[in-house]
Amino acid sequence: MRHGVTRVAGLVLVLCGTSLLSGCGGGDNTGTVCADAKKAYEQYITQVRGVSAAKPDQWKQPTEQLAGRVDGLSAKADDKTLKKVLKDEAGRLRAAATTVATGDTAQLNGVISATPEKLGKACD
Repeated sequence: MRHGVTRVAGLVLVLCGTSLLSGCGGGDNTGTVCADAKKAYEQYITQVRGVSAAKPDQWKQPTEQLAGRVDGLSAKADDKTLKKVLKDEAGRLRAAATTVATGDTAQLNGVISATPEKLGKACD
């Protein structure tokens, strides 16, 4: 479990450090929604950094909260592609929250590792 948690935290750091999310723009609210998504992931990092790898059940709530925030951003997005990416991401995060609570980080690793590319494309 410890290796999986460390990997998830590392992947989240990569997401938040990437320029893919900071270069968001468009004629609608895409830039704002993308910036808010980046902030949501940064706050998630802050929450999970303090969670012990020995207590995987404590990863569930922050992951569910992130899913809720991402879903809310989906509802706010004007751009149809961004809306769909965020909605899909929220669903994957919810599913991963269930498995991470049992100590299985594979699904969360998959979601987090795919996020920079998927969200980055939608934000460009």
